[in-house]
Amino acid sequence: MFEDLTAEADRLLVEALGASGERDPRDYYRDQLKELKESNPERYDAAIEYYRNNLIPLVASGEEKPIVAWMEYGRFLAESLMSGQTVSIDPSGESHPYEPTTASGQLVLHIPESGKGGRAILVGLPSELSPAQRATYDVLVSGRHKLPG
Repeated sequence: MFEDLTAEADRLLVEALGASGERDPRDYYRDQLKELKESNPERYDAAIEYYRNNLIPLVASGEEKPIVAWMEYGRFLAESLMSGQTVSIDPSGESHPYEPTTASGQLVLHIPESGKGGRAILVGLPSELSPAQRATYDVLVSGRHKLPG
């Protein structure tokens, strides 16, 4: 039964991604799960439980827009990895409080709590980054501090 729900949830996500042009977040969420499994097995177990009991049934039922539900899962993973604040970066580079229903087309990052160090965690990536979003990503997520070239 869970396999059927997963297949339907995957189908709905792929359909929504195709219609919106958003990027599929599952690859970078898998990387975050691997990191979580190594660093905090209890939070990893909670993330797997969230996936099985919340995310997949919610998306498969059509109760929640697939991209919004997955973005919330990404935020859950990021918060499990580090305390901080999730923000949306618009094409001009301006930061806004994260709102799941308005994050489409935005770069969504989870920023570490002040004084805790570490890089921002990617939560959502638009199909194309504006120059300001690219610069923000390069510095906060990739840790690059020099212009490419």
